[in-house]
Amino acid sequence: MSSPETMAVNLDGHDDSAGPVRGTQGILRIGMIWLAANLVVTTLLTGTLFTPAVSFGTASAMIVVGTLLGVIVLVLVGNIGTRTGLPTMALTRGSFGIRGSMLPAAANLIILMGWSWVQAMLAGVTINYLIAEATGFSNPILFSAICQAIVVVLAIFGHTGISRVEPWLALAILVVMAFVFIAAFSAFSPSEFAAIPVDPELGGTPFITLDMVIATAISWTVLSADMNRHAKNSVAGVVGSGIGYTLSTSIAMFLGLIAYCVVLMRGHEAIAFDPSVIVSEFGWPLGIAIFLSVMATNTMVVFGMVTSTVNAQSKWHLKFLPTALVLGVISIIGSTFLGLLNQFTDFLFIISAFFVPVFAIMIADYYLLKRRGYSRQILHERPESRYWYRGGVNWVAIVVWIVGAVLSYVLAYVWISPIGANIPAFAVSFFLYLGLMVGIGRNGALGLRDSRDAEPTGHLLDGADQTSALRVGG
Repeated sequence: MSSPETMAVNLDGHDDSAGPVRGTQGILRIGMIWLAANLVVTTLLTGTLFTPAVSFGTASAMIVVGTLLGVIVLVLVGNIGTRTGLPTMALTRGSFGIRGSMLPAAANLIILMGWSWVQAMLAGVTINYLIAEATGFSNPILFSAICQAIVVVLAIFGHTGISRVEPWLALAILVVMAFVFIAAFSAFSPSEFAAIPVDPELGGTPFITLDMVIATAISWTVLSADMNRHAKNSVAGVVGSGIGYTLSTSIAMFLGLIAYCVVLMRGHEAIAFDPSVIVSEFGWPLGIAIFLSVMATNTMVVFGMVTSTVNAQSKWHLKFLPTALVLGVISIIGSTFLGLLNQFTDFLFIISAFFVPVFAIMIADYYLLKRRGYSRQILHERPESRYWYRGGVNWVAIVVWIVGAVLSYVLAYVWISPIGANIPAFAVSFFLYLGLMVGIGRNGALGLRDSRDAEPTGHLLDGADQTSALRVGG
């Protein structure tokens, strides 16, 4: 097994794919990155799922409320990344244990793979529509695979460039979105949007809508620390990501909601979560904007899959390029299963069921139980690590995760909760984890109180910098 020194070297690599990094980006830069990240077709098309299942006013209110609730979780998890320098899934070692963290990391890989498929499919459907209109040739499966192949190449060779130009792509996309908003409200007044009749047969409720909006935030939280660890301090990370995510989600979902309502009011065939429906209404500029948004965002999703896998356990000594190639091939193949688009709502609820309990546990563990600090022992994969718990696993976290996930599923599909599934699942997971850790976690094996907590905590490169300085001085 790797020694702590070797382990630290493995995880403290200088490229973006390994270990802690020291952030340098300010509020504006972090805000622009988050603004760009969620100006994407999946968020836009989520807005098409709300009306006429609920009224336009209810949908609008739930977009705002759900985004504000979801962003709280997103910035809290992202701030742990800023304070430690680790990506999101590596941070689960603190609460789930060095080995236990492999479970949420595996779930994260599956979820990110699903996102990459969905976004590639939507880009492919969009490009297919534009080409079919111009030439008559139509093959959405082919174009979906081509779009994802481009994404994989960019993730391997151009992720740094994408991260630099993504904010500028966001500005271009915002211009197109402004055109759509202007065209929509020039054709119909706000009162006409508000007067769209609700279709009770669709079974929509305000809290189902709220859950979908919150689930969108949860789906981005899996990458929040990955992105916010590049912030130079907590203020830059929290404020930048908070404002950037809130603006991008609100704008994109409102755009989808309004564009879909225009299609409804014009009496055209309205199919929710189909980009060709709104592209046919607003033209090729929107189609190009959708394609660019997928290229930028999906590149970072695929890159996030690879870095999460590489960081999962350093003893595997996984290399970035071969890992990227394997995951890339899987993502290209999966992007051809267009039937997944019909299951998008279920996909969102699966994400929230998996990760709402995970983030509740992480927040409770870091901010309350560990008192806002993880030591460099989180990098050490051996029994002497403070985060080894029992056999490398914190079984309290595993049990709470299972309880929270089952509860989320039951409240969403079996006994429908009048206040939705995400809020109760988060609250139960948060307080159950705290209660169990305080109640039975006082013995050293579970690690509620531990002599190793006296070790310095903070950014995980602080200890490495000090060690390097001592060696140089010696």
